[in-house]
Amino acid sequence: MTDQLIDTIIEGLQDSKAHDIQVIDMRQLEEAAFQYFVVCEGTSSTHVYGIANRLVDHVREQSGQQHQGTVGMQNRQWVAIDYGYILVHVFQPETRQFYRLESLWEDATITAIPDLQ
Repeated sequence: MTDQLIDTIIEGLQDSKAHDIQVIDMRQLEEAAFQYFVVCEGTSSTHVYGIANRLVDHVREQSGQQHQGTVGMQNRQWVAIDYGYILVHVFQPETRQFYRLESLWEDATITAIPDLQ
């Protein structure tokens, strides 16, 4: 990735032990409201909540960038964090499987980011 904010987001997700991180580059799709989706998952509702909270702190500390809003922090099944042109999705595995965002945007370029062990 060449986008510094994307790199900071990925680093924050990896630090929080998010799994199966995928970056969906939608810049070539006219109908897309965001330039990028970053999709990942946690192992439980507590992990999803922790990933989202830590990511907001990490991005602010590393780049000074504030998020523009979050949705889903109460139910912790799917948390979306808005960074203007990037929307980060943190899912529980079952919810991610149900919505299958990656398949909805299959015309976009999707980059898999390795999990850190």
